[in-house]
Amino acid sequence: MPRVACAFWLNAPGQGEIRTVPLPDPGADEVLVRTLWSGVSRGTETLVFRGGVPASQHSVMRAPFQEGDFPAPLKYGYLNVGVVEEGPSALLGRTVFCLYPHQTHYVVPASAVTPVPDSVPASRAVLAGTVETAVNALWDAAPLVGDRIAVIGAGMVGCSVAAVLARYPAVRVQLVDADPAREATAKALGVDFALPQDALGDCDLVVHASATEQGLARSLELLAPEGTVIELSWYGDRQVSLPLGEAFHSRRLVVRSSQVGAVSPARRARRTFADRLALALDLLADPAFDALVTGESAFEELPGVLPRLVSGDLPALCHRIRYAPADG
Repeated sequence: MPRVACAFWLNAPGQGEIRTVPLPDPGADEVLVRTLWSGVSRGTETLVFRGGVPASQHSVMRAPFQEGDFPAPLKYGYLNVGVVEEGPSALLGRTVFCLYPHQTHYVVPASAVTPVPDSVPASRAVLAGTVETAVNALWDAAPLVGDRIAVIGAGMVGCSVAAVLARYPAVRVQLVDADPAREATAKALGVDFALPQDALGDCDLVVHASATEQGLARSLELLAPEGTVIELSWYGDRQVSLPLGEAFHSRRLVVRSSQVGAVSPARRARRTFADRLALALDLLADPAFDALVTGESAFEELPGVLPRLVSGDLPALCHRIRYAPADG
């Protein structure tokens, strides 16, 4: 087993490289994981790559196993699936998910990995962190049977929310995006699709995930009186304008933030972070989620892939990173 690993580091905003890093021996309560797949969370990771994390959020935005500090140099990422090659017997040989950056091998506490159910392919399990965000958002939103719901923004997070909502009984779910190509994704997830100007109104709930002020303004327009927008977008260092005049007060509308860094207050007394992640992995047994993986590259190509994701030259929901198989 090698005692060095290869990791992706952001050297400076807009510039990354593969570095060789030392690999420690695992301790008694640690595991050595060989990475099979990692995923690029296009919204957050491209924002980090271009140096768009505001100084006020540097501590909040730290990934669990991040090294270095914003804006750079740093090692960042949190969608990693691998196989345990050394560690406690109960985990040895198991496929696990971990909130770890893009790296070929790594050592973490055994408590930091979550076994992937046999019903979930390792290549799909990279979506666990994003589906976990969707679970938390829906705990915050608390949709009811028969609700009329719009999800605005058919990116990785918005599609995950729509995919989970598609399993709610008797709800009207419409995925809304300015890109007509997202209609095929909506169909694969089992939900309706509309362009913003054609979206159905009178919504009890709108989940906003487009990260645009136009999308947030449209979210308010689609609400029924006393309806709620759950704001999942994170804008980084961008300022956002929102029309809070007009009928915002007379219709008693609500805008509520949701963020995965804490378990929703609706479940915090009864669910842990581990419970939430395990639920997300269970949901990924549904092959419909494969529609969220729209590209794949080898690990060695990552320094060239991220600039293309930032520029939009390489459009993607989740871009999956493939690692070389074990020797022999």
